Amino acid sequence: MPRPSRPHRHDVWIAVAGLAGGLFGLAFGMYTVVPDRPHGPLVLVGLLAMCGAELLRRTAPRLALAVAVAAFAVDAATGGLLAVLVMFTDVVYAAVLYGRPRFGRAVTHGSVVLSITVTVGAIVWLRTPEAVLLGVVCAGITATPAWTGLMLRDHREAAAAERLRAEQTALLAEMDRAQAVAGERSRMARELHDMVANHLSAIAIHSTAALTLDEPDATRRALSVIRENSTQGLTEMRRLIGLLRDSGGDDAPEAVPSLDGLPALLRRARDGGAGRLEFTARDERPADAPLPTPVELAAYRIVQESLTNAVKHAAPGEVEVALAQDEEALTVTVTSPYGADAPSRAPGSGTGLIGMRERVELLAGAFAAGPAPGPDSAPRWRVRATLPLAGS
Repeated sequence: MPRPSRPHRHDVWIAVAGLAGGLFGLAFGMYTVVPDRPHGPLVLVGLLAMCGAELLRRTAPRLALAVAVAAFAVDAATGGLLAVLVMFTDVVYAAVLYGRPRFGRAVTHGSVVLSITVTVGAIVWLRTPEAVLLGVVCAGITATPAWTGLMLRDHREAAAAERLRAEQTALLAEMDRAQAVAGERSRMARELHDMVANHLSAIAIHSTAALTLDEPDATRRALSVIRENSTQGLTEMRRLIGLLRDSGGDDAPEAVPSLDGLPALLRRARDGGAGRLEFTARDERPADAPLPTPVELAAYRIVQESLTNAVKHAAPGEVEVALAQDEEALTVTVTSPYGADAPSRAPGSGTGLIGMRERVELLAGAFAAGPAPGPDSAPRWRVRATLPLAGS
């Protein structure tokens, strides 16, 4: 990040205050080194140079520190104004705070080494207890402001890192929320399709048949199937809407569909087939082996959608539903007559297969759907889903 070329307004005020303090000290003889020595124009040179260093304390910390060291040397040689001493400590502090991290640490460590060197040298040279005081003064004008700037810089960097981490956490939370919303929309789309599509398909098929039949009995049967599927579709739609509207209520949700309702599924599919298809079920599950609710619901919806597709698209023949279960997984297989040129009895969008695949993938299972040879080499359409029991 490039530094601004103009001095910061706060630095200007600091330099002006330092200049005013220096002139006040000069007027009243506020010196720190040799108050009885006559002072010439060099006193103003040191003061003005130090004020110039204050102007550069943010924009050019290295240059400001170099100018401040030279100005402090000149000032110390001419008597040492108190204002110059105070400004020097501020420049050291600013060099560590606003300079590059490597430079700031070098100044800090260098000030510590300088303070120790001055203390030891003064003790060796003077050999009096007052020599320690000289080292303390050196540490007070170099090491103390340097360490103060370093600690403040570390706190600022830690605060910036925490702000960045908070922003990243908020971004991740927003991404998780968007993914959760998308996943919930996809789940609702699957539920709506699986609950309503088979009933609407049966209604479409039988309403078409009712329009073309002249026999009152056949028309009445078709209308009965239409009414039953309409009622079932409305019931399941109300159940889903009730769950969505009262998800946080105290009332227990209605029971989800289970494989115990397989005979009813076959009966409705048989009515929807209008005599073109025969439906059989082969349940080889152990009698005392309960299924996890997500697995049983997924199996029910897969059978339901497969039977709906068979009613809409299958050629005349037999549709077989097979359920097999072992200690690891439940396998659902639905086979139906397949004819590439068989006319469709109701429109379809292909979302049924997508929904079945998504259900299986959510349970980390395996799904396959496509043509497969039958026992008599006749073409068959097979839907096979393997639903793991562990972790469901």
